[in-house]
Amino acid sequence: MKVLIVLTSHDKLGDTDRKTGFWLEELAAPYYRFKEASWEIVLASPQGGRPPLDPKSSEPDFQTDQTRRFEADPEATAALADTVRLDSVSADDFDTVFYPGGHGPLWDLAEDTDSARLIETTLRSGKPLALVCHAPGVLRHTVNEDGTPLVRGKQVTGFANSEEEAVQLTEVVPFLVEDELKDLGGVYSKAGDWEPHVVQDGLLITGQNPASSAPTADALIKLVSA
Repeated sequence: MKVLIVLTSHDKLGDTDRKTGFWLEELAAPYYRFKEASWEIVLASPQGGRPPLDPKSSEPDFQTDQTRRFEADPEATAALADTVRLDSVSADDFDTVFYPGGHGPLWDLAEDTDSARLIETTLRSGKPLALVCHAPGVLRHTVNEDGTPLVRGKQVTGFANSEEEAVQLTEVVPFLVEDELKDLGGVYSKAGDWEPHVVQDGLLITGQNPASSAPTADALIKLVSA
């Protein structure tokens, strides 16, 4: 099996002077789940090259066994340093696609036409797709073949409004993931803040927060292997 992992290229947290990017746990935990399943992994980002890491995600309080393993893994760090450009990939070349979160995707991937095309083509080809934490916000401009929002009527989850409030970024982000999914007609559900929560609706899998990263990857592996 071959999986494409799509990361953000955006590193600025709104109008603040703070940095953002992808959240390390949301890449590292799925990365090793896919490795253990003997999947081939390709990393991509809109600009290619090294995507920006949210610096908070590598602070001691947010480090996990998997993030430490990733940062000490020469193969993993080499792949991260040289992601392919998103506009150069084709959904035809992959069995599935996974989107880690972090706040960065809300600015670039959520508005990226190549990303929207990749998501739409993957699902229409009968291939599963998973997104975790802020990444479900990337679905905001994706549509079904009849032009309706892709998430309309679908069971979904993503970073909760209460979680965004807890990290004090409600007024900084361009939109709130929970509100956006609901506004698009998604049937949104959530667990308690920071608790794992994964939702599957057909070929679409979404996870609520960083704690949901590994369970979301597990659900994707199970669906692909079914």
